[in-house]
Amino acid sequence: MSDDHEQQLVEQVRRAAEAGSPLAIRGGNSKAFYGRAVKGESLDLSGHGGVVSYEPTELVITARAGTPLAEIEALLAEKDQMLPFEPPHFGALAPSPSPQGGGEPRATSLPRGERVATFGGMLAAGLSGPRRPWGGAVRDAVLGVKLLNGRGEVLKFGGQVMKNVAGYDLSRLMAGSLGTLAVILEASVRVLPKPAVQITLVQEANEDQAAGRLVAWGRKPLPLSASLYHDGRLWVRLSGAEQGVAAARAVIGGEEADGDIWRQTRDQTLPFFQGDAPLWRVSLPTAAQALDLSGATLSEWGGALRWLRSDLSAGAIRRRAAALGGHAILFRGHDGVCEVFHPLPPAMLLLHKRLKAAFDPRGIFNPGRMYAEL
Repeated sequence: MSDDHEQQLVEQVRRAAEAGSPLAIRGGNSKAFYGRAVKGESLDLSGHGGVVSYEPTELVITARAGTPLAEIEALLAEKDQMLPFEPPHFGALAPSPSPQGGGEPRATSLPRGERVATFGGMLAAGLSGPRRPWGGAVRDAVLGVKLLNGRGEVLKFGGQVMKNVAGYDLSRLMAGSLGTLAVILEASVRVLPKPAVQITLVQEANEDQAAGRLVAWGRKPLPLSASLYHDGRLWVRLSGAEQGVAAARAVIGGEEADGDIWRQTRDQTLPFFQGDAPLWRVSLPTAAQALDLSGATLSEWGGALRWLRSDLSAGAIRRRAAALGGHAILFRGHDGVCEVFHPLPPAMLLLHKRLKAAFDPRGIFNPGRMYAEL
């Protein structure tokens, strides 16, 4: 069924390329809010699902783009494994039985009308959750991809093992491209064993105290796997062997807390993320100073990721982020007036245009999703 669906996708892309007609790539629509709006005929990947192979002993899984992310995670959990970058869902979890790895891929499709995170959307968005500084980013786990370019050609890059290669790593280039370069049909990613023990601790602290403690803990061999600071409270998660976690708990101190806070942060269901004010995602060096901007803030990743809810102008926020050595993305609440992503320097924009032209010469894939010029 999915092979037939793949051929339908190929034919649709070829027709669009011949006509120069834009295509809006969609899977489960859980991340439709992210980036600029796209106008064009829908290229629907939701029917192109199924786990192609899963080798627990090799720590690698290969699946089609439309496979619900919840299915992938359920299958990995059966073998006490996980996606190391803890990807967000931003949508309803698709209730379905876990697919079987190996042999013929099991085709899956998404419930109509629901927002369901998919495997391909996870890669295309390139967003990582609370574990990112310690488990790596989405792109770090990508081993290989099968994609459809703007000429309607099916191409394969990479493989199913980690190895050093010469030249460009085109597989990882797909992570975070938001469908502007090519259509991800299938991908292989590295997985990791789940930690034996995991606990969450919370303690009172002001912003300066929290920053100082995180820097000090980061210099020690502690099994940290997440951090969160908001409204005078600092949460940390410890993951690893029982003895190591117990020793780290004695160093860090604090009270044990509900570990569900990490899922709520990952999927932005905490009260902080609810509201009408625009939500900014500010990436900074870990030891950067406070943003000192009007609005509410929440910090993750040891201070490297700052969320800001503010009605300040995009220029003011981006100037402050740049002064601190980082950049700012208008994550939610954009009105199309300003750019969603931090403006690129001329040389970097030229490189992006050349990549777009190489993969999608007619400019039919998600035009303008990231930048108006692309």
